[in-house]
Amino acid sequence: MRMSHFWTLMRDEFGERYADSLARDHVLGALGNRTVRQALEDGLPPRTVWEALCEDMDVPESRRLGRDIREARGGHGGQVGS
Repeated sequence: MRMSHFWTLMRDEFGERYADSLARDHVLGALGNRTVRQALEDGLPPRTVWEALCEDMDVPESRRLGRDIREARGGHGGQVGS
């Protein structure tokens, strides 16, 4: 996962303001009692950080890959533009 995708997921799931606050202030035991920002600065992979945060914040599995993944894979089955 690229860092830009990580931040897109954060904003999509939590909103821009809350995502920033969460990244700065929320301490994750699964990441050695570090915040999201500390973990990323320490070199942890963004996917590892995202997964730990999702677990801690009870983000449903269906939303962990991002908002548009299902549409990009044709998961809704409807025709676009007909």
